[in-house]
Amino acid sequence: MRRSRKPRGHSRWNTWPPPKAEVLGVARTLTSATRVLDVMDLLRVEDGIAKYYTVNPGSAFADGLHEYLASVVGQNVLTWEEATRRSFHLAVACAVHPSMRRLDAPLMVMPHGAGYNRLVSESTGDATSPAGLSRRELVHRGKVVPAAIGLSHHDQLARLFRTCPEAVPRAEVIGDWCFQRIKDSEGQRDWYRARLGVADGRRLVVIHSTWSEHSLLGRHPRLPLDLVTALPADEFAVAAVFHPNVWARHSWSSVLERLRGPMEAGLMVIPPQEGWRAAVVASDWVIGDHGSTTFYSAAAERVTLLAADGLEELDPASPAAAFGRTAPRLDPEGDLHAQLLKAEREHDPDVLRPVIDSQLADIDKSGELTQRRMYEFLAHRGVRLPRQPPEPRPVPDPEPERHRPPTAYEATGAVGSDGSVEVRRWPMVAGGQGQERGFYAVAAESPHPLWSQSADVVARTVAVAEPAPAEWCLREAPRRPGAAVLVARIDETSAVVWLRDILFEARTVRSWGAPRPELDPLLLGAAVNLWLTQGRSGAELVNGLVVRTGRRSIRVAFTKPVAEESGISPKGGSSLDLEGGPGQ
Repeated sequence: MRRSRKPRGHSRWNTWPPPKAEVLGVARTLTSATRVLDVMDLLRVEDGIAKYYTVNPGSAFADGLHEYLASVVGQNVLTWEEATRRSFHLAVACAVHPSMRRLDAPLMVMPHGAGYNRLVSESTGDATSPAGLSRRELVHRGKVVPAAIGLSHHDQLARLFRTCPEAVPRAEVIGDWCFQRIKDSEGQRDWYRARLGVADGRRLVVIHSTWSEHSLLGRHPRLPLDLVTALPADEFAVAAVFHPNVWARHSWSSVLERLRGPMEAGLMVIPPQEGWRAAVVASDWVIGDHGSTTFYSAAAERVTLLAADGLEELDPASPAAAFGRTAPRLDPEGDLHAQLLKAEREHDPDVLRPVIDSQLADIDKSGELTQRRMYEFLAHRGVRLPRQPPEPRPVPDPEPERHRPPTAYEATGAVGSDGSVEVRRWPMVAGGQGQERGFYAVAAESPHPLWSQSADVVARTVAVAEPAPAEWCLREAPRRPGAAVLVARIDETSAVVWLRDILFEARTVRSWGAPRPELDPLLLGAAVNLWLTQGRSGAELVNGLVVRTGRRSIRVAFTKPVAEESGISPKGGSSLDLEGGPGQ
């Protein structure tokens, strides 16, 4: 009896059958690498597809790219030399270059951002063709190199006809899988905001900057610092998304060093590899430029303001240029807080809808269209298109780079006729040039001793520390004669408060059906100090107090120690309520 012949590549060590087809993902920059990984995920290994990756060399923004791919996909990363010596059934790239003709595979290319917009003469060889649609990139010795050119909108066919008409038969509208995933992730908005620490009614402003001297960062390098110090800390959180080319060109350490001041004031920085899409979903406002992440944010109907338009480096016929000419502006030298509120009041997504719709088409079918086109190249290998379109896939969680919370604030506010107190705090940074706003509330751990010496409120924000909270307050009181209020954290929901001649233990009160709120010692100290400095006494706290900090709502109960524990004669108890404003 003859034994059946084993299929090629068979090994008894294999758990699954050998692949029917091999596909190569080609990255040229980190931007294109992340997009390629996203698109290659539409190819299912269970359909008999083996996936490999390589770096097409030569880009000025390719440092560390091979290592990044290896960290994501493991051993299936080939050198360019290895990739060009092998044959594949399909190669997929999200940035085209003439050298990709060396690959022995049909090549499918698509944009690595929102369409084709930027003029990069170093790549295109002329000053009129947008990168990705130029003859220099698409044609070699009269032959169109890509077997398929993915477009995000039908209007791009007309632009391709002007720049490289012989490539039009290879072009096909496949939508924008990246933006479809952003839309599919809207249901995760609260989750992403929680990962970014945006809770208790705070609103999220995200700064987006592309690369080059015409970008937001290139034009207004101080804007991240100015913004994070201009917005009340209890009402706003600020994150930043910078184009991967910024990180690749200037190095990770250099970028973070430049952002040290803003990060000490609370700025969160989204890494270039992933997280920016979750930040788009989580955001309330976007301040950006002509980069794709700003465009996607506007397409997601976020309140969008441009600090730079980049028209100098955009194809005038592109939707990105129309976006730059149409989108509302931010004046970086003006009142940033007031401009955000005004933009929110006047926000109308329909104003930018014609521009958005001229760039992004077939969004809800993008994954299906892209997947079908890739599988068509593999059909002759017996690889069948999945019966169902790709499932909605929420984008990965944001994992921002951030420092510890700010250790010093300027605080101000007022006591209303109803006895309520409105508090606003702004983070302080060394060398800051902002106007004086009010009194200082400073953590004992602050590295700036002059601030704490001038502070009306000093708080020890570390829970596990010696001496005990009450003892620390009594010890520090004579050392800090200028401080009216001292606070020492006990744990996440309680603290000891010293008011000149008395100690309280303060603890948040849990409302029915809600978790016990955390207690910020610096906020508590600022609230009590405002009460005292505007003609009220500590004894009056027994009547209750309402403190408004944007939309935040916290109720805090106060009790006094027994005499033998503190050495201070007890005078009974009181309570302090911290409640939100009308938006609650």
